[in-house]
Amino acid sequence: MMKRVIAMFFAFGLIVTSALPALASIDVYKFNSAKEEKTFQDLTATLRCPKCQNNTIADSNATLAQDMRKKVFEMLEEGKSKQEIIDYMIARYGNFVTYDPPLMASTLVLWMGPFLFILVGFTVLVVRSRKTEDAKKKTKLAADEEVRLKELLNEMEQQEKAEQHPQNKNGKVKS
Repeated sequence: MMKRVIAMFFAFGLIVTSALPALASIDVYKFNSAKEEKTFQDLTATLRCPKCQNNTIADSNATLAQDMRKKVFEMLEEGKSKQEIIDYMIARYGNFVTYDPPLMASTLVLWMGPFLFILVGFTVLVVRSRKTEDAKKKTKLAADEEVRLKELLNEMEQQEKAEQHPQNKNGKVKS
């Protein structure tokens, strides 16, 4: 009995999941001319989906992108030009809807940001390299300091050897 219920459950799941592709909608538009169809394809390939953010409305399956494609088609049917449709979309969704926003005060960061980051990075590299050069120059010892350093190092080596090989009063090494 239990095996039969499990088998029926899997059969039902298989039927439901196999029917899911049929639920996906494919937009089919009838154009008056090849030029209108080309304009539609160009517009949908250049307008960004506000929901998906990194897809064009041609590539996106979001409901919003479907509505935008439908609106582009309707506006083309009304005889609107490519620029009028783009202006409408910008007015409705903002400059974000285009992949190349116009140069304005509000979009200045988008246009200048990459150059500023490069400039700041280059400045940081130059400052750090100068600091390391200055540090190397400051660590350079004078000739008399180097002589004194060698003397101190020799004294330390002799002390270490003496501690490793202790001698008795006669100067002989203890065993």
